[in-house]
Amino acid sequence: MTEDRPPAGLRLVECVEPAVDAVARFAVQAAGCTYASVVLVRERASLEIVALSDAKLAGLYQVQIDLGEGPLISALATDEVQFVPDVLIEQRWSHLWTDRILAAGIRSLVHVPLLVGEHSLVILSLFSDIRDGFDDDDVAFAHILGTHAAIAIAAARPEAGLVVTADARELVGRATGILMEREGMDGYDAFEVLKQDSVDTRLTLREVAQQLIDTGKLA
Repeated sequence: MTEDRPPAGLRLVECVEPAVDAVARFAVQAAGCTYASVVLVRERASLEIVALSDAKLAGLYQVQIDLGEGPLISALATDEVQFVPDVLIEQRWSHLWTDRILAAGIRSLVHVPLLVGEHSLVILSLFSDIRDGFDDDDVAFAHILGTHAAIAIAAARPEAGLVVTADARELVGRATGILMEREGMDGYDAFEVLKQDSVDTRLTLREVAQQLIDTGKLA
């Protein structure tokens, strides 16, 4: 069992943002998962649900807060991706967490944390009802969707002072958006085009994205 623990006083607040909710619902379609959600964690103490594709996910987050353990808590404590290929054989957290997740019909999941300010995180979560529902490409795609969610939150809440840095993930997200709009692709196919161009040109994914943004063309 992990030793990660939530900060004292961590509480759950439901405050769905329509623009961010659209990201979560798109994730379900584009990533081929069963459920998706986005939470904003401020000062590592207030867990705000800003998007969720199914209401029962809120209860699963509350369970983790009550237990003081689970992949969301670990993502919050470590700022690292939590990837669970098969809930049934996962050993990092107690059977109480396992039982609740399985009872909800979830077999695999991934939580992707993104820093959006000095003291704030956005965590995008994808859930599947089958084991091994996600691979490394899905995790990379989740980073891009998470960046879109962070940008949407920052735009919807300017008073919060959230900052999304222009790192590689944001550049790839912007390039993906260009292809989606111009070519009529969904997010997953657009990301696959960028990856293939990276392989063909031997450029990094960031370099491919930057070139598309600057010139409107792939290499």
